Amino acid sequence: MRMRKKSDLPQKICQHCGRPFAWRKKWQKVWDEVLYCSDRCRSERKGAKAAPSASI
Repeated sequence: MRMRKKSDLPQKICQHCGRPFAWRKKWQKVWDEVLYCSDRCRSERKGAKAAPSASI
């Protein structure tokens, strides 16, 4: 088995933070659906949409 360099793997840009992230084996079957680099970005993005705007 040949090891790959991280720079050889496909990359995407996170929809929340804008940072690039590389393909991971756990995303092998759903790579086209992955939008966020981490659980934190995914949850913050959902929270931003769901939170009502507070007006004083």
